[in-house]
Amino acid sequence: MGMIEQQARACRAAAAVVAALDGARKQALLDAMAQALQDNAGTILAANARDLAAAREKGIGSAMLDRLALDPARLLGMAEALREVAALPDPVGVVTRDDVRPNGLRVQKVRVPLGVIAMIYEARPNVTAEAAALCLKAGNAVILRGGSEAIQSNTAIAAALGDALRAHGVPEAAVTVLTDLRREAMLELLQLHELIDLAIPRGGEGLIRFVAEHARVPVIKHYKGVCHLFVDADADVETAVRLLVDGKCSRPAACNALETLLVHADIAAGFLPRAAQALAGHGVELRADARARSLLPGSVEATEDDYAAEFLDLVLAVKVVDDLDAAIAHIRRHGSDHTEVIATRDAGNAERFVRALHSAVVMVNASSRFSDGGQLGLGSEIGISTTRLHAYGPMGLDALTIERFVVRGEGQVRD
Repeated sequence: MGMIEQQARACRAAAAVVAALDGARKQALLDAMAQALQDNAGTILAANARDLAAAREKGIGSAMLDRLALDPARLLGMAEALREVAALPDPVGVVTRDDVRPNGLRVQKVRVPLGVIAMIYEARPNVTAEAAALCLKAGNAVILRGGSEAIQSNTAIAAALGDALRAHGVPEAAVTVLTDLRREAMLELLQLHELIDLAIPRGGEGLIRFVAEHARVPVIKHYKGVCHLFVDADADVETAVRLLVDGKCSRPAACNALETLLVHADIAAGFLPRAAQALAGHGVELRADARARSLLPGSVEATEDDYAAEFLDLVLAVKVVDDLDAAIAHIRRHGSDHTEVIATRDAGNAERFVRALHSAVVMVNASSRFSDGGQLGLGSEIGISTTRLHAYGPMGLDALTIERFVVRGEGQVRD
């Protein structure tokens, strides 16, 4: 038995301990984990500084560096996210269906833990803490396989969480951080279908495709976030500009950042120069079609690939469309089922937009940046699913449980 399998078996055994914890004990454990992050802030930030220095030496890009970086504010945010998850209602044991059949059988569907979750991610040390909290709150154990660029940060965070686990009588293996980061080790992990119940990859498209193609366990997939804003003919210009600037510029490396702007032809002449002025202050590069370029001095010609791109940077694809139907057709062709936004004062058009698109999140007059588990009331998110399975969109606690049938009878038999 290899080391990876040994760790997975230990995590599987720990999952049984976690599943037996009641809601009060889980809440106390997560609160202690949050405090442990704050108590060990100096150690964690020093480890993160070493990761950042190594990443810069390797020439890692700005988007990856932004995801990797921790500071006191982000670390406090991680701790607060754990406290928010701790305070959420416990999903385990929730009855989602309760019927009595004609023969007297009482049929219930009840939420129970999945078991062992494997998280595979890149330069996101916050995932180490937040994924652990979400999995534990839902009664699961977790195996965390971060990227080499964050190994110092992840190890320091895991050590802090381990202190809290031990203090609460939970095996440290319930939050297992893999330190063997060879690709062969990840392949071995993905074959352990008898020990792992679900794999959730978070990172670049290449990582997610690799996991999906090689796993023998179920995989939640989220290849990329090509998020659109459509500015309708009667949109309020100032509102639409705010949505655009926030969606593109507040954190361009996030998967819920806007990548494409679609503008109704009837409002383009009034809206696009105003939008360009607002975006120029943030250094956004505009790649536009011919109609948009005529209204956007300094923009460059967009290619077909630009409209399917997840830039993760201060780059925006722009297109003028004839009407709502053309915007919908464009999103269906180029979108990634992540998040779409419409800016409009026409309630009928808003409803048509919502009904016509099947993306995981569809927004009316709200920034794409709200497509986030914490912002949508999940406390925190384990990931975002763009695969139409039991979970679709930002995944919180419910998505880390499954529903099983519990049937109560009085001796009934089936003839």
